[in-house]
Amino acid sequence: MQQPERLHRRWLLTGLLAAAALMAGCAGVRSVSSEVSSYGDWPAGRTPGSFAFERLPSQQAQAAESERLEAAAAGALAKAGFMPVEAGKDPDVLVQVGARDSRFVVQPWDDPLWWRGGFGYWRHGPWGSPRWAMSLQYDFPRYQTQIGMLLRDRASGKPLYETRAVTESNVRADSATLGALFEAALMDFPRLGMNPRRVVVQLPPTP
Repeated sequence: MQQPERLHRRWLLTGLLAAAALMAGCAGVRSVSSEVSSYGDWPAGRTPGSFAFERLPSQQAQAAESERLEAAAAGALAKAGFMPVEAGKDPDVLVQVGARDSRFVVQPWDDPLWWRGGFGYWRHGPWGSPRWAMSLQYDFPRYQTQIGMLLRDRASGKPLYETRAVTESNVRADSATLGALFEAALMDFPRLGMNPRRVVVQLPPTP
């Protein structure tokens, strides 16, 4: 009777080690998948040029948050070919950025088969008959993060390019995620693609 138990423990240990190795390998690789929509009429042949951020009055009252968003967007603008305006000079375009972060809870009955718990309709295995049962209820918090960017011609004030990106995750968006969303939003600049379209941005490996 001891041999099956020993074998069971060995398989359990092997499974735990494999799971730990998989988690360690995935810990350094992350990606952000988002839905992007872009609009506008960027003039043909116009190069990106220099830019400066422009803040709405409400954004000026929240300087720390505005600086965080602008820092996240700066890298994406650089990859798209823009450069910060030099001190004392006028920029070619003015850039407005914004973000919205929403938290919501996925309830068990959001799933059509109610398989995550709660008092509901569930199945006994793949071939078992359905029945009602009492079980533990689990709530799954989800976070939806949306960013937006507007590029305007500085001289005329005309809007030239508007783009948005939205993603959902089990964790609240950090600075790296915000940067990836801005990068996704400008991935096709200055072209316009199908709205919305799926864009995946790989994040640098974490140590």
